[in-house]
Amino acid sequence: MDDEVSALISERLKSFRNRAGLSLERLSKLAGVSRGMLSQIELGRSVPTITVLSRIAAAFEVPVAAFLTSDSNGRAHVIRRGSGHELRSADGKYVSRALFPFAGERRAELYELRLEPGCVQASDAHASGTTENLVVVQGLLTLEVAGEATELHAGDSIFFAAHVPHTYRNDASTAALAHLVMSYSQAVNY
Repeated sequence: MDDEVSALISERLKSFRNRAGLSLERLSKLAGVSRGMLSQIELGRSVPTITVLSRIAAAFEVPVAAFLTSDSNGRAHVIRRGSGHELRSADGKYVSRALFPFAGERRAELYELRLEPGCVQASDAHASGTTENLVVVQGLLTLEVAGEATELHAGDSIFFAAHVPHTYRNDASTAALAHLVMSYSQAVNY
């Protein structure tokens, strides 16, 4: 699975970088990711963490899902439970899985988030106009936005402007599962 994800991210990174006419050095400065790391990712030798991939996506002003789906002209895409591309935090406590592929022009992404007990996942600020709507399906999740923490139980939802840093946290002794819809003010095309 890692080889497949690595190859896909490598392919998409090359494509975005070529379209934007960016050198690895320039992309490194824009994304805040070392040139060496970008090179390893582009060569398919490294699978980036969620944080690193988020920084790279922000530099191109595209959603993270743009790196997880190859170009496709097909009309129907099925992602079976247990399949699809997952991004994991370095410690493995946070898993994000896109619930539908991105192809063409869209303004929203849908993710399944799994947070193991003790998980703390910080997210950098997204582009201005980006919003998130989070629905907790199972367990207990604490969301901190701009320094304000909100505890959410199964069935609770929250909507917030995501142009500020925010953190997902699971302080409970059982795993938490949530669905996240990210919406963008401008359509992204990939």
